[in-house]
Amino acid sequence: MNVILLIIVEKQEKIGVVIHAEEGLGLLHRLTGVILEHQANITSVAIIDNRPPDARIYFEIELLSEPSQLTADLEKLPVVRSVEVVKSLERIYGKRIIIMGGGAQVGQVAIGAVSEADRHNIRGEHISVDTIPLVGEQSLADAVRAVARLPRVKALVLAGALMGGQIEQAVREVRQTGLLVISLNMAGARRGGPGSQRSGSGRRNGRYGGRRHG
Repeated sequence: MNVILLIIVEKQEKIGVVIHAEEGLGLLHRLTGVILEHQANITSVAIIDNRPPDARIYFEIELLSEPSQLTADLEKLPVVRSVEVVKSLERIYGKRIIIMGGGAQVGQVAIGAVSEADRHNIRGEHISVDTIPLVGEQSLADAVRAVARLPRVKALVLAGALMGGQIEQAVREVRQTGLLVISLNMAGARRGGPGSQRSGSGRRNGRYGGRRHG
């Protein structure tokens, strides 16, 4: 039995499906109902566009069979105009590293992070780096909490950002989800702040995307 289950798991393929449909109430319900009939597991969903009368919805799903029958059944729905099977965003962009903090510090850290990601991507991995320059305790705390809602994010780097207060509390919250958070001590930042972590490149154990619980 264990061997059979292992074979089934290994045959699962994660694919992306972009559906162009008629915007309206109950659209997601209709689409997910067809996906359920094919015993496909939805791992991610995003509404790309929702301007009446059109809607574009992106699903990432794990499917045990060929996607052709699934797409055919989706296209049978009266509200669906087209269905396109694409590579998943995870396969294309891979793990995401988010860098935030003061503009100058973010720029400095991003140079090193992109260089490190390039070194891994050349070997066949997929790592992407996103940045957002921010100042202010409330703005940074809101942004830290929002990272936990972003897809595929494996690490957050606070570049020269002050720890303490609302930011420290936000960091504790996202660490509980398994997200790796690194706070760099840089010029202009308070050294030795509560909960701060020091790392020269944002890399742990030779690769991005490791997890560390605070």
